Order: sequence, then structure tokens, then C-alpha cells
Amino acid sequence: MSHKIQFVMVGGFLGAGKTTTIGRIASSYMKQGKKVGIVTNDQATDLVDTRTLESQGFDVGEVAGACFCCQFDSLMETISSLSQKELPDVILAEPVGSCTDLVATVIQPIRHLFEAEFSIAPYSVILKPGHGKRILQNMKKAGFSPKASYILKKQLEEADLILINRVDELSPEELNEINELIDQNYPNRPVLNISARTGEGFEQYLEMLDQQGNYGSRILEIDYDIYAEGEAELGWLNSSLNLSSDQSFSLDDVLLKIVTGLQKSLNATSSEIAHLKVIGLHEGYFGVANLISGDHPPELSLPSDCEVKQVDLIVNARVACDPEILEREVKNIISQISKEKNAEATFRNSHCFRPGRPVPTHRYESPAGL
Repeated sequence: MSHKIQFVMVGGFLGAGKTTTIGRIASSYMKQGKKVGIVTNDQATDLVDTRTLESQGFDVGEVAGACFCCQFDSLMETISSLSQKELPDVILAEPVGSCTDLVATVIQPIRHLFEAEFSIAPYSVILKPGHGKRILQNMKKAGFSPKASYILKKQLEEADLILINRVDELSPEELNEINELIDQNYPNRPVLNISARTGEGFEQYLEMLDQQGNYGSRILEIDYDIYAEGEAELGWLNSSLNLSSDQSFSLDDVLLKIVTGLQKSLNATSSEIAHLKVIGLHEGYFGVANLISGDHPPELSLPSDCEVKQVDLIVNARVACDPEILEREVKNIISQISKEKNAEATFRNSHCFRPGRPVPTHRYESPAGL
């Protein structure tokens, strides 16, 4: 029997916890002796997720410039390049957080075109409790426009398995409320409560991923006009820069000051934050800070615990605002921190834009085998 690669895609809206989840899955599989490759995805280069996973020692490929669905050939080429060193047992794929319709445009094309090479694991979609609860309750002030909320709802609709993340931060009453909302909106859908940070629920999650079946078959009825307009409401920014000083400074302090400063300035303009991530890299050390919403405290998710005189920084921001405002605020915050640390900031690249209309390479209207 020929070797089949297990294809595990983990979806979810921006800030849901996909990267942390994938890192934990990868570690678990590697402890079992499995060979793992990871493919990250973004609308532009300089992706914090890629550098974070690479810094943790994982074998990572990146598909940049558009989502997996619009770069399907690049996705398969990236998987192939990961396979050239040593054929992986598992490929973990992390799609762009503002994308949906991935069953029809990613999983089904793999089933139709590469059936002999891949087995498809249950497609899991992570729900971020804060935004997710408000959107599923159809609150008028859900944080995002109805068109952006449409994307999150469609993501959950096509899932084989819905993961409620950050359960370590929720009371039993809050968790019950979210589970009831999911059951009302997506009845008879398997739901698992997890914490990507602590590992709660992951033993059961891994057991579910290893199940065999016709997974990835929930093909959506979707309005691409609403989908495209919802994505275009988000400002996107990827920036890379170097911060250097004659005096040592705390890398972790800088990372937290960046996300804290951006939270304050963006909240002042009533711009809803989907996700902010910053990674700092210096001679084998790295730290990551992130922010998942305007009303959630900034987190030092991966502390570096080091003092540096210079550091390479990558800032990724996804915010419901004009991308030029986003770029301006990032540069203002970096300028303030530079003055405070007696440091000089040198920007290498900065991309700010609104995502373009998704145009899938393939879209299958019915599951393979039917």
C-alpha cells in the first residue's frame, strides 16, 4: 500500500489561535515519531506565523500573495518542496484567517486531483470566543460589519469539527453559552472545547484528527460578492524592520509596547482589531506578542527573556480600518518606542492594502466520488 500524507487544515477567523494550535499539533505528532510539514498562508510576505513556527524548529513552507484557494498550485508546490527532504507523514495547513469556502476550493481539489497521495483529516475551524459569541448572537455591535461577520459564519458552516479555543479564560457559564449558540446555529456539529495555550482538550482533538471518513465534504452555498466585500473591509499590514541602539533593552518590553500602543491608538479611532502580531528575532532568540481584539489585554505569548542592542521585528496587523491609517499608526508607535529606547528604526518592507476579490483556481460543486 502506497504512503498517503495526512492533510490537516485548521481554519478560523483572524486571531482565533490557529498558529498556536498547529504548533501544538505538530509537536504532538513529532513526539509520536511522525514527520511533519507545515504550510502557512498570507496575502503578503513577512508573515509572523511562518517565522514563529520556524523559530520553534518546525519544517515550514509559506504560500504568500493570496489565499490557498487562489494559489492552489503554489500550495501543492510548497507541499512538494517540503516532501523533497523527507516524505512527511502529516501536512498541517494554516489558511488566511479571512478566507472561507475552503472545502470546495482546497480540500475537494486535493481529493479530486491528488486522491492517491493524500488522506483528508476532519476539517476543524477554531472559534475565538469574544468575537464569535457576539457574531453568533447577531449583535448590532458585534465588532465587525455584517459582511465580515458573514465570513466567520461561513467558516463555521463548512467545518467538520468546531473548536472553541481559550476555554481556560472562560467561566463554565460563558462556555455553556457559546456551546449552546453553536448548537443553535450549527446543529449536530461536533464541538470540542480546547486551550491551544495549555493543551486542554488536545488529546481528544488528536484522536478526532486520526479518524477516517469522508471529511471535507460540506460544500457551501456562498455569495462571493458579500465574501469579497467583507474581506475588503479589513486593512492588512505586514512590516519588517530593524531596531538598534547603543544600549541594551528588553526585547519583550518592546514587543508588548508595540501591541499595547497600537491597541490604544486604534481603539481611539474606533477601529475594530481582528489580530495584531509582532515577532522579534535576535541571534537564536525570539519573542512574540499578540492582541486578538480591542478589548482583550495584550499578551506576550512567547517570551524571549533577553536583553538586546538590536533586533529584527515583523509586525502583522489585521484591522477593520483604512490600511494607510494602520501603517501610519504602526510607524508612529515604532517612532515613539525608538525615542524611548534611544534606538534607531530602519524599515525594510511595509505592505498595507485591502485583500482583493478571491478568485479560486478550482471550485468543485460536489464532493469527490459522487
